Amino acid sequence: MSAPDAVPADLALEGLAAQAGTLRIFRQVFAVLAREHGAMIGDADHLDTDEAILAAFADAGTDGLTLEQVTNACRPGDDRLVARRFEVLRSYGAITRVVDRPHERFHRAAFAPFVMLLFLRRMAAQGGQGELHQLLSLEQTGVRTPGAGPDDGRRALHRLVTVFRLMANQLAGLAAASPVEELRENAELLWGNHLLIDQARRVHAAVLERWPALDRECAALRTALAAYGDASDAAAARLLEQAGATRALGLLPVETWRTFARTADADRLAAVLDDQLFDAPAPWFAPQALVEALASAPRPVPVRSPPPRPASDAGGAEVVAAVDDVAALRALADRLLDGAVDGVPVPELLDAADGWPAARRVLAQLTAAHHHPDVDAELCWDDGLRVDATAGVAWVAGGVLRRAVRP
Repeated sequence: MSAPDAVPADLALEGLAAQAGTLRIFRQVFAVLAREHGAMIGDADHLDTDEAILAAFADAGTDGLTLEQVTNACRPGDDRLVARRFEVLRSYGAITRVVDRPHERFHRAAFAPFVMLLFLRRMAAQGGQGELHQLLSLEQTGVRTPGAGPDDGRRALHRLVTVFRLMANQLAGLAAASPVEELRENAELLWGNHLLIDQARRVHAAVLERWPALDRECAALRTALAAYGDASDAAAARLLEQAGATRALGLLPVETWRTFARTADADRLAAVLDDQLFDAPAPWFAPQALVEALASAPRPVPVRSPPPRPASDAGGAEVVAAVDDVAALRALADRLLDGAVDGVPVPELLDAADGWPAARRVLAQLTAAHHHPDVDAELCWDDGLRVDATAGVAWVAGGVLRRAVRP
């Protein structure tokens, strides 16, 4: 008599066949991540080569391709890299012979590796946030279907609790003890965290409303969501503290910018500023010109008052009166505005000066006349900016010196 737990041979073989089929799919899916047998890839260019190989098979149809045809279709890529990746994909079952015989040269490709490539591209672009949003949408739909039972709700809650606990643990560790550069590299865990928490809460509400007996599992999800929210706030606060006024959560470390500047070509460096808008840069002046301008600038003489004296001391020194240059400013304004009905453009006045140091003194005198209450002249500035490298002053803001009636 056979043992009570004996399994029929046909059922055991069916189970092994199902496991073999599952492993075969797993090997095909992860073939794009294999550098060699048992080793992960270390270069993102391998993914581009695998994608080119699979695209070549997609265009070939049902006849398949030989290795030589695949290499030719992937040009101008590296032929040796294409051949090496072809062998890796074939060793993992992602590429198989059209007819299983020893000297068959034509091969065909499975679809599972390309699906994995699409998944990896989205992961690289969004950091897994898109897949997590889709997971939450599927879980919400699953627990609301009429045929779902308490076990389905329990499994959905368990999956979400695991996901949010893992993210909370990672963020909490990064925010507490890891270097800020490592936290910047994982900043995608912070993107859209409020939306993720809101979606998870909707799944929680649907499960708790439909199966109140799962209150303990729902409490575990609430705890995981609270931990993820606290860890996100702590990580964001540390990044904001390091980023300063820029509030750039993805602020790159200085060494990353240096590496990019050393390795990028001119076109790629210029492309960084394609969508940026800056104010006009300040003009460059030779150090000698700056020294000359500062040395020739008028220095105001401070007005010194004598110390207080007794009223009986009539022979004390007189108070030194402040020097008032209103007459000079009036003469300058009258000379510049003589015959000018609508005023004189400031760029013309600066161009008439002999070089930048003289133009600086003219601008200082015009500003003094503008602010003096007894001089009927004023400066009116606009938003224009003249840029002329051949002029004495390369960058000049638009403005007009005109008469002003002082009250």
